[in-house]
Amino acid sequence: MVETMFDLPVEKQIFYAVLGFSWTVYLWEAYLSYRQRRIYRTTTHVPQELGKIMDSETFEKSRLYQLDKSNFSFWSGLYSETEGTLILLLGGIPFLWAVAGSVTARFGFGPEYEITQSLVFLTLATLFSAITGLPWSLYNTFVIEEKHGFNQQTLGFFLKDAVKKFAVTQCILLPVTSLLLYIIKIGGDYFFIYAWLFTLVVSLVLVTIYADYIAPLFDKFTPLPDGELKTDIEAMAKSISFPLTKIYVVEGSKRSSHSNAYFYGFFKNKRIVLFDTLLEDYSPLNKAGESQPEQPESDETSSESKAKPKNKKQGCNNPEILAVLGHELGHWKLGHTVKNIVISQMNSFLCFSLFAVLIGRKELFVAFGFDDSQPTLIGLMIIFQFIFSPYNEVLSFCLTVLSRRFEFQADAFARGMGKASELYSALIKLNKDNLGFPVADWLFSMWHYSHPPLLERLRALGNTKQD
Repeated sequence: MVETMFDLPVEKQIFYAVLGFSWTVYLWEAYLSYRQRRIYRTTTHVPQELGKIMDSETFEKSRLYQLDKSNFSFWSGLYSETEGTLILLLGGIPFLWAVAGSVTARFGFGPEYEITQSLVFLTLATLFSAITGLPWSLYNTFVIEEKHGFNQQTLGFFLKDAVKKFAVTQCILLPVTSLLLYIIKIGGDYFFIYAWLFTLVVSLVLVTIYADYIAPLFDKFTPLPDGELKTDIEAMAKSISFPLTKIYVVEGSKRSSHSNAYFYGFFKNKRIVLFDTLLEDYSPLNKAGESQPEQPESDETSSESKAKPKNKKQGCNNPEILAVLGHELGHWKLGHTVKNIVISQMNSFLCFSLFAVLIGRKELFVAFGFDDSQPTLIGLMIIFQFIFSPYNEVLSFCLTVLSRRFEFQADAFARGMGKASELYSALIKLNKDNLGFPVADWLFSMWHYSHPPLLERLRALGNTKQD
């Protein structure tokens, strides 16, 4: 008689259901990526409707860049899924927990010091993840990003950065985790409420201090110099009652030529951060490109410089930057930031509530090799990472759909400020600078794109380019 999955013990059913769902999600993602790669391979000429906004040279560059990224994503995704499966099948989690226990025992801490063992386990797990992920990160930075002209880092800078990121992450992760575990252990019947409130406070504190104390450990932040751009930004912020206190320029060009802009802060203390690569008049990449305007190109010149070709400007002009910021400020004015925080915290509360119901189920621990103990950290990992994975996939898709809706609304807000023409040209420039490919498979786009495709945004702004 053939034994079905439902004839297995409940812990085996849980284990194989988790493994099966993980591979189902992976295969679905692989199928979507295959559809998109087919678009990259077959769309070799600029479609007619894109003819006015994208030249054939940029189109081909972006096609090859996105194809390389997609191929890399396939192999790194396959490795990641295989590694995760082997860790589960070979009992990697209980093994690492036992190693952490032996380490703490050497320092005189027995099994009753569960939080100490949990911190050692977490350190070993993140170290393992950092080491196994390093070759992929190196390849992505120094092969793919380098090949397509984006990487600005040296190997020494990259490795120093990786060590610094690991150290900073541990300095935040370990104290927060120890306090969370302590709250869960002493919180009684309502521990899930206290745990949720604690994570809420931690997230608000981290958002508040990130740009002032954490980000400067990695990048140089300088105030935007006085001038027309600063005056115009302040005037625009004032016109919609945005409580702007400071404007920074971050030296993103020492890492990459990709560009970005964002704002942060709570209540009456908002700051705007602009990447130097976004500012046409500020980008070092443009200055490097202009440093030898009359010099004929030679092998030596091209090999020494990582700057973009000298006939191509990086970034946007001042009116276009104002339009981009009009879009970003639209997110604030329309309440998108607050809505995202509320959704995130509602989800967090729901997850902690369900965790409180499930944490006492011994079969969940047995399913993953913990027959004799039920460590709280392992319970968090099993329930949040594995048991909630179907719910997390559905939530992620819903948030992607919502994000696209917010992006259209923020574009419309900028248009309402009379900046449709400037935003129209800025979106085209940023797409070119970042080698975004403007043709997408509809299913891949629907599942993955948190921002609408370029053509859809341009159509929504209007072909007249100005109200």
